[in-house]
Amino acid sequence: MLENVLFKSLVLLLPPYFRMPIPGELRQRGRAHSVNRLSNSILFVFSLSIALLGGCSRFRPKPAGQYVYVTAKQTFLRDRVAAVSNRTGTVANGDRLEVLEHGRRFFRVKTVKGEQGWIDEKAVATQDVFDAFQSLGQVHKDDPPVASAVIRDEVNLHLKPGRETDRFYRLAEGDKLQLLQRATLPKPVPGGAIATRPAVKGKPGQPATGLGNDASGIPPIAMEDWWLGRDAHGHTGWLLSRMLDVDAPDTLTRYSEGQKIVGAYLLATVHDDGAEQENKDIPIYLTVLSPYLAGLPYDFDQVRVFTWNVKMHRYETAFREKNIEGYMPVAIGSSKDPYGKSPTAQTALPTFTYRVLAGDAGPVVPDPLTGMVKPGRTIAKTYRLEGNLVRRVQAPGSHDEPEAHPVTVEKKDKGRKKKR
Repeated sequence: MLENVLFKSLVLLLPPYFRMPIPGELRQRGRAHSVNRLSNSILFVFSLSIALLGGCSRFRPKPAGQYVYVTAKQTFLRDRVAAVSNRTGTVANGDRLEVLEHGRRFFRVKTVKGEQGWIDEKAVATQDVFDAFQSLGQVHKDDPPVASAVIRDEVNLHLKPGRETDRFYRLAEGDKLQLLQRATLPKPVPGGAIATRPAVKGKPGQPATGLGNDASGIPPIAMEDWWLGRDAHGHTGWLLSRMLDVDAPDTLTRYSEGQKIVGAYLLATVHDDGAEQENKDIPIYLTVLSPYLAGLPYDFDQVRVFTWNVKMHRYETAFREKNIEGYMPVAIGSSKDPYGKSPTAQTALPTFTYRVLAGDAGPVVPDPLTGMVKPGRTIAKTYRLEGNLVRRVQAPGSHDEPEAHPVTVEKKDKGRKKKR
């Protein structure tokens, strides 16, 4: 249809004597001259038609005010989409690029410096993705951090937990990060399947397969933990937990006893002139720890307080509670002795509070869609640091409540040996 219209339009451009009937007496006399002119004109019309028809398929309207944002750490703009091309510019993560043309799997863009070139669409995020990350940052901008971490290797922040979700901001090795929330999802394997573990008989009424946990507390399928983090620039997103380490000094990590430090919190400092460190004000830490296992229905199962022995010039354990189902966040504060019996009763000393799952709360199962772990009823436990001693702080008249405790594989094995 388009070809016929163009051809008829081009024929109208021919001189009139090519469109008028040729008289019989002129046919013989001017045959040779007319044929030459006719051939040249037809050749011109044919060439122009081919050019217009070929160009129609390549006409692309310029997107109005469309922008994309670089997700790669650093990449180059190219002068053409081909195996061999020249670099026309360099862009880095977060750069805003104006879209001039959208080809197949590539954008032709312009930087703020005026550099133009082609870039792979896999190396950029659309405006919708950028706006979604901005909205995520606004929603969580006032969330208090539950722990601080250090990036182990270069990693992208995701919009949601999951490897196939949209990504944008890129963090470098050694960057500091504030952790806000934890989520856990099944670990994918090549082919779209889900990695599984051998099924273990679960508690009564609790499945031994799916996203639930068996009697040992180990999920029956392989899981991945994700953390919602916020960097120093306010960039917020999700990243795999194995890509970060909780920010704790080496002097503490050596006492972790094969467990993972989930959070390390400063309670106070002690001055020791005989310490080997340059800074003689030694920090006293509260740490919460968990096994090196993803998909657990709790954030930590152990709490330890490390105080500094001024005589021995080393850390020592002043408080330890194990076999609990604890949840973030851990609150750090100060208070006076509510009973007023200790020598420092009227002095505000450091306190810490953490929550554990109540004994009647029932099993906790991560949400299969979001991966969020939401426990039932929890019990707040507050302790006060008095020198090198840690004392429980309870309101007068209150009493201890039954708590939930994870059953480890080691304890199960010991129980079976005793029965034998």
